[in-house]
Amino acid sequence: MEKHLTYRLDDYTIDHLLALCGPHDAYLELIRKGFDAAITMRDNLFIISDDHGEGKAICALFDALNQMLASGIEINEQDVMYAIHLQQAGKLSRLHTTYHKAIGKTLQGKWIYPKTLGQRILCAHMEKDQIVFASGVAGTGKTYLAVVYAATLLKKGEIDKIILTRPAVEAGENLGFLPGDLKEKVDPYLRPLYDALYDVLGKEGVEKLMEKEIIEIAPLAYMRGRTLDHAFIILDEAQNTTRSQMKMFLTRMGFQSKIVITGDVSQIDLISKKDSGLIHAMRLLKGIEGIGFVELGVLDIVRHPLVQKIITRYEEDEAKR
Repeated sequence: MEKHLTYRLDDYTIDHLLALCGPHDAYLELIRKGFDAAITMRDNLFIISDDHGEGKAICALFDALNQMLASGIEINEQDVMYAIHLQQAGKLSRLHTTYHKAIGKTLQGKWIYPKTLGQRILCAHMEKDQIVFASGVAGTGKTYLAVVYAATLLKKGEIDKIILTRPAVEAGENLGFLPGDLKEKVDPYLRPLYDALYDVLGKEGVEKLMEKEIIEIAPLAYMRGRTLDHAFIILDEAQNTTRSQMKMFLTRMGFQSKIVITGDVSQIDLISKKDSGLIHAMRLLKGIEGIGFVELGVLDIVRHPLVQKIITRYEEDEAKR
């Protein structure tokens, strides 16, 4: 005999119900596929098949998502996927803690929260430590969160400037052969950093701050010989630094400054991957007080759900080799 459980959504509005189920019931379909369960709706009542004994898990998932919405937190496809993965791993109780504290606010006034446990750990380290190494696969939000946090501190007056840098190692290109002035040469490499700044400060705001050199964007080579006080410095794509470049960068740190170093050790473009300054520094500097290390994984990916599956397949292929 077929078993069923029900989940009732009390004190609901149509907008709340739509937010829970997603556009065209997209979130509901993700839950159906995630648990291989039949779920039907009758007004505010969800009827869940319990043939595989997962009915209670699905009810708990609905409850967790409903609590997020009741707290004023908007959910999207990635949030639902993450909640499904946490429930399947028996860690659903961690879901609400990821949204415990916002890291900043967009120009439109929308709060920006860490969306996964790994992202929450990264934010905690950025608040606590002076230097943070954030390594992880593409799409985990490590660079975005670092830029948002830097912009938030700038708006609060806790730092005087933001410096964004990365090594210019991309598909064998050399900056010297690219057309234009320095900004035009470097801009294509730093587009992800601009996008995050625009979210928080707006395009016009960013351009004004760059004119005043409060926000500075430059290739890593231009950091040599400088001491950076009262600044938030972000080194992106750090897996493509050499050991000597990483040492040079780390020793630029001045008083009342913070450094966040982000990179993906699976995407090293150096001729010899063993020369990566990121890998060497993470091994060498472990245990030093004031330096934090965060590893973001597949569960922390906040791009399209297919990105998770693509990266998992590549990791499996690497492991076989």
